[in-house]
Amino acid sequence: MGSNISSGKILVVDDDQAICVVVSEALRRAGHEVKVAGTIAERARLLAGFRPDILVTDVKLPDGDGLEDVNAIIEHWPDTRVIILSAQNTLNTAVRATEQGAFEYLPKPFDLNELTRAVKDALASRRASSDTSGDSAVALEDDNQISDDMPLVGRSAAMQEVYRTIARVLNNDLTILILGESGTGKELVAQAIHRLGHRRTHPFIAVNMAAIPRELIEAELFGYEKGAFTGALNRSAGKFEQAHNGTLFLDEIGDMPLEAQTRLLRVLQSGEVTTVGGSTPVKVNVRIIAATNKDLPSLITENRFRQDLYYRLNVVPVELPPLRARRDDVVLLARHFLDQAAQEGLPRKTLDPEAALLLSLYSWPGNVRELQNVMQRMAVLTREDVISAEAVRGNIDVSQLSASAEAATGDLGRLLAEWVRQRLSMSTYGHGSGLHDDILALVEPILLRETLSAVDGNQIKAASLLGINRNTLRKKLNDYDIDPARLRTLEITE
Repeated sequence: MGSNISSGKILVVDDDQAICVVVSEALRRAGHEVKVAGTIAERARLLAGFRPDILVTDVKLPDGDGLEDVNAIIEHWPDTRVIILSAQNTLNTAVRATEQGAFEYLPKPFDLNELTRAVKDALASRRASSDTSGDSAVALEDDNQISDDMPLVGRSAAMQEVYRTIARVLNNDLTILILGESGTGKELVAQAIHRLGHRRTHPFIAVNMAAIPRELIEAELFGYEKGAFTGALNRSAGKFEQAHNGTLFLDEIGDMPLEAQTRLLRVLQSGEVTTVGGSTPVKVNVRIIAATNKDLPSLITENRFRQDLYYRLNVVPVELPPLRARRDDVVLLARHFLDQAAQEGLPRKTLDPEAALLLSLYSWPGNVRELQNVMQRMAVLTREDVISAEAVRGNIDVSQLSASAEAATGDLGRLLAEWVRQRLSMSTYGHGSGLHDDILALVEPILLRETLSAVDGNQIKAASLLGINRNTLRKKLNDYDIDPARLRTLEITE
């Protein structure tokens, strides 16, 4: 029996009992009927007598891959919506979820508000398409083509959003505009979209607008006829023709001259190219992915970029964060590049803990490209099997490291120092009496609350993280009138 748009039948599958309890309770409070399972086998048993409107499932389950039978479930019940949860936060997982027909993919840790929003949207989608036979995404012809060796690496929240966007555009031909600083991996994103999409058996052609002389851009893009200009000895197909049925990647689109922009816009509107010196249009079928490190709206204001072309290109924007905004990924990337170097025949190297810390504190002005170069250099030049902190210092700009480290640790210190100076200047603290207790009263409750929130109010875990015994923690909580039960976080971790 169906449910109304505001409530539904939901099956939650996760081997973490805490997640099942918290998620099911939140969904029940929202008015939904909820059943839970901890394994694929339990899921199958429940599905024999319970038809869910929404299936919420983890990927890694004790008895197998939670994604494996998702497509079969959707084929059996086309109006069932599937929401995937996973701590395996890779592009592979996001793509597999989409290819299996999942409505939404939520990487762990996730927020309960985000999950309840996804459930609400899924129910609305279910009602809106109740007359269709199903809306699962077109599956890849060969699931084995998807692997974790994709060129994009990162588990940060910022990269998860990139993965989710990529997964959503694989099986359509919407134009993509990739935005990001130099060295963030814009071409890697373009390659991933092509490699995993339905055009993957056709050419991927990349063109760097900044590397082509102005007078040759049109000939490079659209081709030319014999005799069109001095040196044109034969007809030459342009990049559009070369990319026919595939993907054309226009890198550094912000550097394209205005006159060429006008011609490009005409091609995008008509789907036809006319070679330089030619008169007969040639039909082309390409997917356009553009990229830039420039601020295109500012260029539009300066009359250096066409507004209509910008709107044509900016259908689906993908914003790549700089490496300094995804510090959690630095060490992961560094180890990836060392593994990559070893696979290419260089000596296998590892990072000692201090070296890893220094890498994560560095600002990386050259972004991922700089990190890759540094790791390859150290793989070649470092004699020891373990890369030390000293080796890292010898291969980076130490001034950038110092600034970054100060930014990471200095703000709190400066604020505390200023607070202490202010208090010492007050007559009340003429002899320093009570200053120690006052600063503890300021800092310690924050420390206790944040630690308890991070472990969902678990006092044993909190005491362990703080390095104090449970009785001491309990006394401090009582002294500061802190109730652990009120600090249960909405964020669910793996």
